[in-house]
Amino acid sequence: MPRVQYKDSDVALMARMMRAEAEGEGQQGMLYVGNVIVNRVKANCLDFKGLRTIPQVIYQVQGGNYSFEAVQKGNAFYQRARSTEKRLAKKTLDFWREYPAKYALWYFNPYGPCPPTWYGQPFAGQYKNHCYYEPQPNTCDSVYTGS
Repeated sequence: MPRVQYKDSDVALMARMMRAEAEGEGQQGMLYVGNVIVNRVKANCLDFKGLRTIPQVIYQVQGGNYSFEAVQKGNAFYQRARSTEKRLAKKTLDFWREYPAKYALWYFNPYGPCPPTWYGQPFAGQYKNHCYYEPQPNTCDSVYTGS
């Protein structure tokens, strides 16, 4: 059973996002971005209440901007999904979870050292240029449950 319900179009959309956000960090980096996307679908807490689908997560607007910078600025996001990224997206949708993004809801590239917290959320770890943050304990239990 997949971690979240999805359609083929969701796989392609997620693949485009993973590539646009982390292509420079290789397949592992793209898998971590995929984890964050799936975690946001599962979360139903904090900034992610009511987001139940991959498109809702990817096209979420907060403070007047898209939550993912690649949607707003990224030319790579608007290119067709390739088979490699589709395979990676399907892997994260179906089962794959790993630290530092296993429970992460946020990531960013600080162009410097990762801060110990980001908007009050604890640092979970770093992979190449991206810092990953998971919710504080007892604030978003749905991220920690399920497969």
